[in-house]
Amino acid sequence: MSLTRKTAAELGELIASREVSAEQVAQAHLDRIAEVDGKVTAFLHVDAERALAQARAVDERIAKGERLGPLAGVPIAHKDVFTTADMPTTAGSKILEGWRPPYDATVTRRLREAGLVILGKTNLDEFAMGSSTENSAYGPSHNPWDLTRIPGGSSGGSSAAVAAYEAPLSTGTDTGGSIRQPAAVTGIVGMKPTYGGSSRYGLIAFASSLDTPGPFARNVLDAALLQEAFSGHDQLDSTSIDAPVPPVVEAARQADVAGLRIGVVKEFAGDGYQPGVLARFNETVELLESLGAKVVEVSCPTFAYALPAYYLIAPSECSSNLARFDAMRYGLRVGDDGTRSAEEVMALTRAAGFGPEVKRRIMLGTYALSSGYYDAYYGQAQKVRTLISRDFEAAYHQVDVLISPTTPTTAFPIGERADDPMAMYLADLCTIPSNLAGNAAISVPCGLADEDGLPVGLQIMAPVLGDDRCYRVGAAVEKALNDRWGGPLLSQAPAL
Repeated sequence: MSLTRKTAAELGELIASREVSAEQVAQAHLDRIAEVDGKVTAFLHVDAERALAQARAVDERIAKGERLGPLAGVPIAHKDVFTTADMPTTAGSKILEGWRPPYDATVTRRLREAGLVILGKTNLDEFAMGSSTENSAYGPSHNPWDLTRIPGGSSGGSSAAVAAYEAPLSTGTDTGGSIRQPAAVTGIVGMKPTYGGSSRYGLIAFASSLDTPGPFARNVLDAALLQEAFSGHDQLDSTSIDAPVPPVVEAARQADVAGLRIGVVKEFAGDGYQPGVLARFNETVELLESLGAKVVEVSCPTFAYALPAYYLIAPSECSSNLARFDAMRYGLRVGDDGTRSAEEVMALTRAAGFGPEVKRRIMLGTYALSSGYYDAYYGQAQKVRTLISRDFEAAYHQVDVLISPTTPTTAFPIGERADDPMAMYLADLCTIPSNLAGNAAISVPCGLADEDGLPVGLQIMAPVLGDDRCYRVGAAVEKALNDRWGGPLLSQAPAL
């Protein structure tokens, strides 16, 4: 089997035993990127020279007899919203084109400390605002299953890189579904950890009370290994949880749902859901019952209001966070010819540097926060957020985890929803409640839709710091379905 087709866990073991070198593994993935990324466009920046140097450093440490972590020497693609001192960080925006940060994000630093080899930075919707990666200032990424379709968003470059075998692992961020939805539509695993379980320090902020770094992988165990590698308390992040990382790797190896109580969210079905998505979801519910889980229907009525609440809270926080891009300190500067005031330069720069979706959300958020409208819009949305959290709490008194489709449809064609923001926002219908509540949620592949042969995702939601439950259920589903399919779902993808 090609090195690019092996799991991250397998690669880590091969490198540690010196059956292959980390440099060989890195080169194989760099060759794969050179072969297919012209079609996929997963990467905004590839740093082959540094990646090979990182890999050689791992090989040297292993040769000296050092015992390294399970992912030492394994390549990873890094979402271009985490700061990297040795590579540009653009957040998919022209306003930061070419910017080289003076520091690493905590997630970046922990990847390096774990010995992972960073291949480069991946494409995303500008400032992580979108569900298709079409909002990137550098053009869209493409779904490896069908290059005419979206790979999800905002972390579409990260999901495409893993699904196209350009990297066994990648990082993403999930603000309203930006890890789980891309994972679902590309047939891979994507996890949103508990909010505060992974550090936001050095993550270019979109919505600070929602943004959550998390892993992408081609299987549940690899995702757990990566989450364990970069998670944990960080004094540099005031919202970081000072608690041990949940036992996610142990749970991923357990892969057993016998005796678990699983709730099917009543509100996540019906109109707007693709029949093939619901068919695969219902089959997976039957599978969980056959594996010994007790499955019941659970109603969470306020989930119906999650989408409008989110699209008041997130733009409000975006309006505040993006005020720092003012042409005064770093990044793009337009019109500074000595004749214009600072206010004029700022206005010209923001007009030229921000794309349409970012401008739309800044304006929405500024309006929602304005005098006379704050209580009617932002204040009310926060009350709805509280009610959603209460619905989750009530549900978790009845069941151990909740499940739903990850997204109502499979990957849609590039351009199909570009001029219809509401249709685009509906891609995150099932994922947004977990962001508003701050709890854990994962997407794992559960089959292909009959209509188009494209991947469908199963979403598993768990309470705050119940991340291990997501991995336990996800691994059980993955094992049972792989046995049924004769291998991972991704093995059924058309070869690039």
